This record gives sequence, structure tokens and C-alpha cells, in this order.
Amino acid sequence: MAQPDSGGSRPRRRGQGELEAQVLSVLREAPGPATAGWVLDRLGGGLAYTTVITILTRLHAKEAVTRERSGRSFTWRASSDGAGLAALRMRRVLDGETDREAVLASFVTALPPDDERLLRELLDREAGAPDGR
Repeated sequence: MAQPDSGGSRPRRRGQGELEAQVLSVLREAPGPATAGWVLDRLGGGLAYTTVITILTRLHAKEAVTRERSGRSFTWRASSDGAGLAALRMRRVLDGETDREAVLASFVTALPPDDERLLRELLDREAGAPDGR
């Protein structure tokens, strides 16, 4: 039987990576470098300042944000979007494997046909890029 709501229920726990994506989104909307307090104000949801600092620091370690010293703290700027953050995660997983070829082959063969077609188009586009990439 469900327990009645006591009125003091906790906010919904965010999924892994969800808060990082929200912080990146807020930073992309900033008119310039933003403080952690500015990010916190726009996130809402009863987060602690230290939580925002932790997320910003993790994003900095992942090279998804840059930071610049401003007095005793930092200002932050997004250097990546949500797609870029997902790509960073994918590269980190791949970098942790010893047989890159097997991992990539397994990944490609498991793609749905539309995703495989899209990947081929993207690779063909990059191969034809004027800078030789």
C-alpha cells in the first residue's frame, strides 16, 4: 500500500548526467562568463551551491566548460553543448578499451539502419572536407 505524502517529500532525483546537461544549458544561455551563483539561481530546484560547484568542476575536468579566475572564485563558460558532452563520454569509454577496432566494429554493427546510414554520411562528409580531415 502506498504511503501518504507527508507534505515534506523530497524533490525528484535527477538521472546520471541530467544535472550536467542542465548546467551546460544554463551556461550556453549566459550573456558571458557566469558565476556558480548565477548558474544556481537559474537552475532552481533547491540545489546547494556546493552541488553546482561540484558539477562545474566535473564538467571542467571533462573539458565541457572553461573557467577563469575572478577574485577568489571562478567564472565559467560552456565550451561544449549536450551533444559534445555525450561525444566526450563516448570517447572516454572508447579510450578505456584495449581493442578499439573490436569496440567500434561492435558499435557500428549494433546500430539501427538509419543511424548507420547517418554515421556513413557523416564520415563521408569528413573525408571530403577541404582540410583533409
